[in-house]
Formats: sequence, structure tokens, C-alpha cells
Amino acid sequence: MPFIPHSESDVAAMLKAIGVARIEDLFDEIPPALKIESLAKVPPGLSEMDVTRLMKERAARDGTPLNFAGAGAYEHHIPAAVWTIVSRGEFYSAYTPYQAEASQGTLQLIYEYQTMMTRLTRMDVSNASLYDGATALAEAVLMAERCMGKKGVRRVLVPRSVHPAYRKTLHTIVALQDIEVVEFDFAHDGTEAGGIDPAWLAGQDFGPFTALVIPQPNYFGVLEHVDALTDWAHAKGALVIGVVNPVSLAVLKPPGEWGSASSGKQGADIVCGDGQPLGVPLSSGGPYFGILCCKDEFVRQMPGRIVGRTVDLDGREGFTLTLQAREQHIRRAKATSNICTNQGLLVTAATITMAMLGPEGVRRVATNSMTATRTLRDKLAAIPGVKTLFARTGFHEAALALPRPASEVIERLATENIVAGVALGDDYPEFGDALLVCATETKSSADIDRFASAMARATA
Repeated sequence: MPFIPHSESDVAAMLKAIGVARIEDLFDEIPPALKIESLAKVPPGLSEMDVTRLMKERAARDGTPLNFAGAGAYEHHIPAAVWTIVSRGEFYSAYTPYQAEASQGTLQLIYEYQTMMTRLTRMDVSNASLYDGATALAEAVLMAERCMGKKGVRRVLVPRSVHPAYRKTLHTIVALQDIEVVEFDFAHDGTEAGGIDPAWLAGQDFGPFTALVIPQPNYFGVLEHVDALTDWAHAKGALVIGVVNPVSLAVLKPPGEWGSASSGKQGADIVCGDGQPLGVPLSSGGPYFGILCCKDEFVRQMPGRIVGRTVDLDGREGFTLTLQAREQHIRRAKATSNICTNQGLLVTAATITMAMLGPEGVRRVATNSMTATRTLRDKLAAIPGVKTLFARTGFHEAALALPRPASEVIERLATENIVAGVALGDDYPEFGDALLVCATETKSSADIDRFASAMARATA
């Protein structure tokens, strides 16, 4: 908080009420041998004015570059009211709402968030969030294994078009759970390049597996053939885990409707993703929050809390925690997950953002982002030596082949205060000097023209 309103008399009154003379008395259980008198390497304290000046100077070093990087974290406009409301003490300092009678505001907000997420995804149930999109995918895979319960079958299929950081996190978390992660490639040539080719997949024999992970859109911004992929996985007796961008669901078919109705089992079974695009600033990489939704039949295996709406003995509406099967303080070793908290403050921001924008507002954000990316891709592809890698329809990202090393181009544009994108060569060496660029509704025609001009100079 920028301002703590406790005067010396306030502190004295609180200490008197507690029954101690000094703040130091609150720590008298610490043995003197463990205490130090001073912090030698900590500089003397500064006044509020000097601290403010110092922090502004350091923040200015980062600058305010024109950002065309995405790759899982996106620069969207956040209405000023969102974080003004989030920063109110009722939200800012609220913690886990175990005591329902004292936490109705927080509980209602979480309930509204869950309702919004189920409407976006067309799934039956949403939890009250996880840490981020990567850990949400790992939790979804663990959940799928519990749901299926197949003895001897602990394998999940993951395409390489899933975010590289998500895949690394997944491997790390499930490695000690005796779950095999089978990665398979996406198409590199032809009209299906950049995504999974359903015809190719239909001819593969992976043996028995628990679940298929389907990113929509995938890491390159390409839209996958979710209906055909969902039908294929269900025909194999496996579950479908959708990895989604929540903003994209305003214009794309929601995962709860993936697949053909004639297949007998429609829709993804578990859906996860990162909620960062919904009102959460980039903040140098976090914190963000993870989305997790599922079909009603799998709710008992869902990690995280679920808030429900009910009525009390007098018929008054109220909210309470209705499911927290993951909690180790309740189930200990039998808990569905040992994650001890969630990203409640960020969920608050996302809920307020969705409430302010409404369905039409989120749809405009999505369509404007797609339009901006299409314009950006076409302008960059018109530069000599720059080529679009994939012809398939995309959301708000595009992959481009460059005539020069992508890292050099990124550094060159950084000198012009432009974040050019993300180099793909580290995670996808087969692409060589390729760059992943992104444009959202925050980018104007002038911004795109400036980027294109700078790119032309950097690749000449």
C-alpha cells in the first residue's frame, strides 16, 4: 500500500490493547543470539519524497517501449477503474474466505468469476483459479489421470505447438508422478503447417493414452482443427484437455462445444489457460493466474476451491465454499493437489474487467486484436526477405521468417524503443531465424507503421 495511516498514537493504542509496551516485545520468543543489532549493508532510510524520486528514476530506465511481443503474455488495455477497485482494502487485504459470514464480498466475487468463466468456455464448472497457465496445464493432466484411473495407462499426448514453457512445467511437475508425456510434432509443410494435421494424426498409433492436449490458439497463434482432434481423442477413449486464451473465446468456438454432436461425446473434458489477458498487467512476468474448468462429471477431481450460492435459514442469499477437495489441511495425503493458495487478487481484477467490458466489449478486444495482427503481418511480410511461416488462420500472433538472425533484429529494434517479438529459434531450431510477433487492440496504425519501418531498416 502506498500509505499506511498509523500514527504513533495509533501504534501505542494497539500495543496497549495487546498488552505489550513495544513492537519489539512481540518478537520476544526469538533467542537474543539469533538477533542482530543492525543491517550493515542496508542504506539509511529515505523520506517519502526521496523514495518516490528514486523509484521513478529506476522505473524510467525501463522506458515505455512499443511492445509487439506476446507468446503467452499480452498487452491489453486495462480500464483505470479496474485496479482502483481492486486496490480497495476489502479486496486488497482479503485472504482465503474460510469464514463465510465474514467474507461474503470475496465469496460473491469468486462466484461471479466462476460464472463468467463457465460462460466463456461453455464448461460446467470453474474453480477459483491456480497460479498460472503452465501450472494449470500440469494440474489438468494430473486431474485427467485421476478421472480416468486406467491401471498401467499413464500417458498424455502433447503437441509441440503447445507453449514451450507450459511443456517444460508439465514435464517438471508430472515427472515424479510416473506419467509419460509424449510430445508429437505439428505439420511443417503444406496448408496444415503450423498446427496439427488431423489426417496425419488419424494414421498414428500412439498406443493407449489418458488425454490429448489441444491448444487453441496454439503458441504460433495458429487455430487448430479442434473439432476433428476432439473427436479423434474421444474415439480413442481418451479425455481432451483444452489450453485456451480467454479473450479468444469471445470469437472462437468455446471448448465446451468442440467436436461433432454425432460423435456421441461433445466438448473438451478439461479446460485450462492463463487469465493474464483479462485485466492483469505484464508486470515483468507476473504474477498471473491460471484458469481451470471441467465437465460436471469430473468435478470431484478438480483441484482448487469452488464457491456456491445458497440461502440461509431465513431465505437470504449467501455464498460459501462448497468444494475444496484439494486441501491438504483437510485430506492431507489424499488431497487432489498440494497447492496451498490461489491468485485471488488477480481473479478480482479479471472479474471486474469482464464485468466492465461485458460480452460485446471482450468481443471487440478480440476482433480488434485479430485485425491489428493481420495488418502487422501483411506489412512485415511485404519487407524484402521477410516471409510468413504459416498460411493457416491465426488469432493475434504471427510467425515470420527473417533474413537476419532474430536475436540481432530484436536488439536492433530495442535501440529504437521497440520490443520486436520473441525469437523462435531457441525452442524451435528448425525455424532458424524466425520471430513471433503479436498485436492487440492497443496498437494503432501509426504504431504498426513505425514497427514496419524499423523492421525494414533492421533487416536491410
